[in-house]
Amino acid sequence: MSLQRNLIEQIELFNCLNDNEKTFLAERSEIKTKGRYNYIYLADEPSSHLNILLKGTIKIGTHSSDGKEIIKSIIHPQAIFGEMCIMGQQKRVDFAKSMSSGVEYFTVNKETFSQLMKSNSTLSQEFMSGIGDRLTRAETRLESLIFKDARSRIIDFLKESLEKRGRQVGFEMMFKHSLTQQDIANLTGTSRQTVTSVLNELKKENLIYFTRKSILVRDVAKLA
Repeated sequence: MSLQRNLIEQIELFNCLNDNEKTFLAERSEIKTKGRYNYIYLADEPSSHLNILLKGTIKIGTHSSDGKEIIKSIIHPQAIFGEMCIMGQQKRVDFAKSMSSGVEYFTVNKETFSQLMKSNSTLSQEFMSGIGDRLTRAETRLESLIFKDARSRIIDFLKESLEKRGRQVGFEMMFKHSLTQQDIANLTGTSRQTVTSVLNELKKENLIYFTRKSILVRDVAKLA
């Protein structure tokens, strides 16, 4: 239990809990790990637990009728996933899959989390605010898929990635990732060939430089 309690202290969402609430949560939660490319849950499985990613990267997605993978979001540490169980979802509609080795996540059943939300209004507000932010991002992405061309969607992905986890490197910005070009294609509603073409075009224009694990943006303002 001491491990859970120590990790609870590091999770931003739980800063609003008092000592008794943190102990209550620690007694009823687990820390789980997954290797790379392992499913955390699948569509149609019972939607019974809320999770918070502690280490690594995972993707949330679904499959089209022809079996094509569609990535809905990429989850990084401190982010909640599987949260729709709190909103009344009985079965998962998406899958969650690890993308990096050493994925570690905190998991708690929906009854325990719901009980804490009832007793702690700040936790409830923080949770609902997070749901609202995620819905806003989903709407923005949907608008991008409908109204923007492939190059613009891939550039939007670069900008969003920089905003979330980019770091300054001199006068430039860089972010590390564990995505394949097929993953980026699935995330942006394009093809792998299109992603390769657009990234190479941007590199040729001296706007970006990329490797398998990172992308460096030379001037965000000029990225258009």
